[in-house]
Amino acid sequence: MPEGPSIVLAKEATSQFIGKKVLSTGGNSKIDKERVLNKKVTDIRSWGKHLLICFSGFTLRIHFMLFGTYLVNMRKENEARLSLEFVNGELNLYACSIKILEGSVDQYYDWSGDVMNDAWDRKKALAKLRGMPETMVCDALLDQDIFAGVGNIIKNEVLYKLYIHPESLVGRIPPAKLRKLVDEARDYSFDFLRWKRNFELKKYWLAHTRKDCLRCELPLTKKYLGKTRRRSFFCNNCQVLYI
Repeated sequence: MPEGPSIVLAKEATSQFIGKKVLSTGGNSKIDKERVLNKKVTDIRSWGKHLLICFSGFTLRIHFMLFGTYLVNMRKENEARLSLEFVNGELNLYACSIKILEGSVDQYYDWSGDVMNDAWDRKKALAKLRGMPETMVCDALLDQDIFAGVGNIIKNEVLYKLYIHPESLVGRIPPAKLRKLVDEARDYSFDFLRWKRNFELKKYWLAHTRKDCLRCELPLTKKYLGKTRRRSFFCNNCQVLYI
């Protein structure tokens, strides 16, 4: 599933269509595709894992789910979920969820909860964390109401970097460490963006999908943890379990 930094890259890649009219549409999406014909794209934004194509009075919300992709001025052999043709190129969206949001997009999103957004508010995130003391930290980091854009890779890397076991309960993590967790979730997201832009993301993974702990030279544990049941890669030796 694309994480927040990848959606920021998608926003950048599609920004050429801002101010352009949709000349034709295609694809197997069940949304009212005629709705966007001859409509001008007013903005393209991102929130967490959502790509937002804005028009006057409504917005297309794109969620790439687990295997969704997009292509600019290129096509796959299989039919797109949605194709949009403009005077300066075309956008093709595959294996994604598409929904029309009526009215202003601002009414649907709290931009201060998006780790990639300039409006990010760390104090709000910290307050929300403190309100869920019995939640496993591996679930808390994936909570899009707190850390919109953080996905499984960022979760594993942040916890490893901060020596925190993923099964730790939020309320048992020392306050200073919890504050650092909030900051690192945002900081690592921007590192992720830079590495992804340079096509070298995997080069910097310390824990995600790795077999051994780089610090302890012991095997890492792989488990599907928490309510989310997402893969966690961690070291039982150096990552502290706060319970």
